[in-house]
Amino acid sequence: MPFVDRVDAGRQLAASLRGQLGPDVVVLGLPRGGVPVAAEVARALGAPLDVVIVRKLGLPFRPELAMGAIGEDGVRVLDQALVDAFGVTPADVAVVELAEQTELSRRIQTYRRVRPRLKLAGRIAIVVDDGAATGSTALAALRVVRAHGAARVVLALPVAPPSAVDELRAHADEVVCLEQPIDFQALGRFYDDFSATTDDEVLALLRDQSPDLTPATGR
Repeated sequence: MPFVDRVDAGRQLAASLRGQLGPDVVVLGLPRGGVPVAAEVARALGAPLDVVIVRKLGLPFRPELAMGAIGEDGVRVLDQALVDAFGVTPADVAVVELAEQTELSRRIQTYRRVRPRLKLAGRIAIVVDDGAATGSTALAALRVVRAHGAARVVLALPVAPPSAVDELRAHADEVVCLEQPIDFQALGRFYDDFSATTDDEVLALLRDQSPDLTPATGR
């Protein structure tokens, strides 16, 4: 396996991001699984850690496959080609989106009590997840970060299929992806330990990280 666990993935990823140093760098993990990866990157770069909160919209009958994603500040991404290919109706999308919006709101309330959103305007934002399959969730995260005025956006992933990486390059200033297997299949295949990350683990990492600490005001 390329990675022992998310901590190992973060350390390997950090080694490829050593050039992204400076006082204006902010590292943003995607909860939940991306935060342990991002925490290692932030620690190695000496940068503040924040989260960018998004939720995958899974196909109704294959929830592990993303047909889109939603994020903070009303960001919404939908893979219309995939929706059409699987015959998903607007009503089906609405049901999935309503359920995910509820969880998105809960996570925003939970995480933002510990870490108010950091100011991104004019800064370098490194967006980190534990991997990407379709890229929909990462795309939503990139749009959230862009909306808050980041001067440069870097997407950092331990693993993703080449098709997703190619798509995401159009939406980030730089994409760093350590493994790009053609036969991707499932993210967990690339980790020895891919156990679920909990809210408590995310909150502990956010508390542990030294604050920057310029909270956002407005955008």
